[in-house]
Amino acid sequence: MQKKSNLPLIIGLSDADSVNFISYYQTNKIEIEEQLNRIGAIKFQNVSISSLHDFQDIVNAISDKFLSYVDGNSPRTKLTDNVYTSTEYDKNQKITMHNELSYSAQWPNKLFFSCLIPSETGGETLLADSREIVKAMNPEIVEEVKRKGITYIRNLHGGLGLGPSWQDTFETADPRQLETYCKSYNITYQWGENGILRLMQPSKGVIRHRTTDELIWFNQIDQFHPVHLGDEIYEIMQSIYESTEDFPMNVKFGDGTAIEEDMVHEILNTIETVTIAPVWNKNELLIIDNELVSHGRNEFSGERKVLVSMSK
Repeated sequence: MQKKSNLPLIIGLSDADSVNFISYYQTNKIEIEEQLNRIGAIKFQNVSISSLHDFQDIVNAISDKFLSYVDGNSPRTKLTDNVYTSTEYDKNQKITMHNELSYSAQWPNKLFFSCLIPSETGGETLLADSREIVKAMNPEIVEEVKRKGITYIRNLHGGLGLGPSWQDTFETADPRQLETYCKSYNITYQWGENGILRLMQPSKGVIRHRTTDELIWFNQIDQFHPVHLGDEIYEIMQSIYESTEDFPMNVKFGDGTAIEEDMVHEILNTIETVTIAPVWNKNELLIIDNELVSHGRNEFSGERKVLVSMSK
């Protein structure tokens, strides 16, 4: 059963091509921005988007100051300077809820999505209001995250290993350029054997929205914690690595104490209570305020192609 939610606001248009949609958006931009600040996600229907070119034209015209996926942690393909595929995890794997790059020192304010090829079944881009997550969350968990903060740990290989390489993650092969980036954004880094790079990134975990000042759940505790791997893969990883801190991803509280598995399960279960699964159709443009709304992806069958772009 579909959960009740105001997400997303649906705006149905009359078969607008890219030129007409751009004109409509620019004419109504102030009102659209106000609605996005209030609701957090807007889906425009009947917008002619049948190709990467159509999507690129639209996002270039209605936004600027695009953010690349530098420091990104999910597998995706860069199609143009500011358009990527959505996360390319296996179709049988559900992607849990997250605010894009919330573990990073900088994150996009807006996300733009369009589905060129809807899947046969499933494949919905899941949505959850970050304000509602905080309200639904166990207050003791919220207070502990606020008090201690979060430290994300990533171990990136130099070309051979599990998970992403540091070259792909930071879109550079120059260690000095990477180190400059880390120093600029308060990321602690350590070089290890065989070009392995360990990153330790502090984060608040619960923040105030940049414009509305509303309290929002803004972290990826569950995605970085080993519990998300499932029992079988978790055991395999433990046999490969000496410590969970050597896993490609891990997370702990900002004071160095462990985040217990029971807490992660409670976080996941709570977020699920406010998560919805709007169905994708062709010729739709979804705009998300990346702080107000988290997103994920359901498992799916068949082919699926979703484009995404990110702006500051």
